[in-house]
Amino acid sequence: MSLRGRFAPSPTGRIHLGNARSALLGWLQARAAGGRFLLRIEDLDRARCRPAFLDDLYRDLTWLGLDWDEPPLVQSARGEVYQAALETLERAGRVYPCFCTRAEIARAASAPHGLGEEGPRYPGTCAALTPEARAARAATRPPAWRFQAVPGEWCFEDGLHGRYCQDVAAAVGDFVVRRNDGVASYQLAVVVDDAASGITDVLRGDDLLSSTPRQLQLYDALGVTPPRFWHVPLVLGEDGKRLAKREGAFAVAELRERGIAVERVLGLLAAWSGLGDGSPMTREELIHRFRPESLPRSPVVAHETLLKEALGLG
Repeated sequence: MSLRGRFAPSPTGRIHLGNARSALLGWLQARAAGGRFLLRIEDLDRARCRPAFLDDLYRDLTWLGLDWDEPPLVQSARGEVYQAALETLERAGRVYPCFCTRAEIARAASAPHGLGEEGPRYPGTCAALTPEARAARAATRPPAWRFQAVPGEWCFEDGLHGRYCQDVAAAVGDFVVRRNDGVASYQLAVVVDDAASGITDVLRGDDLLSSTPRQLQLYDALGVTPPRFWHVPLVLGEDGKRLAKREGAFAVAELRERGIAVERVLGLLAAWSGLGDGSPMTREELIHRFRPESLPRSPVVAHETLLKEALGLG
């Protein structure tokens, strides 16, 4: 099977240069291998996603020359698909309804802090509820649904980080696959969508490295072969924090609107990726230069002075 990669942004703000770098590297990986590059819109967070940000996203990618080969897959239109996956897991006895609030989980004496993005480790409070108890709780609040994590280490070979292992049950506990508002969680949606799109290689930021063992358990439970993973270290600001859309971290749309030459932007992104020295470059030059082994293994710091110099901002 030829390589099939993807870029999966959330339209919650104007994409910044760190987002653009992830998009560029995924595009280059696909194009250098003669494969296909897909676009997925992860807009399940309806409270934060905006049509204007999506419009900017399409314009930014087009300006950068990062085309995609199939119509974008939009998550907000795929609720029935995620529900079908949940029902598959339910029939297999791999999920259960959970009525706990975040506050209740945090107060549980046996809930040490977990990985952070989902809060404390879930202690399994609702796993053993009887049908009668579940019915009684359901009368007071709708449940979330949790996947029963498989104990023991789950390992995979990352294209950049090498072998990575995690005991999901010990580190995270049973994790949410559908929220109590009926919306699929990120972990379930990304697995279902990558499987449906036939994605063979996932190149993304290494802030998602620790999510991968959870996703591998879902792939296994759904009977789907997982893709290969490449987790690229992030671009950080001078304060050591990751770039964020809400902080206006050099939005691509602003550079485009100011008339900055796209070759300057590509050259900067190439320098952050071990593919150039910061001088202007075309996307065709980058396709010929792209080698996965050239990608950095540690975070890149976006020094503002050098960044402005590379972009010709003075």
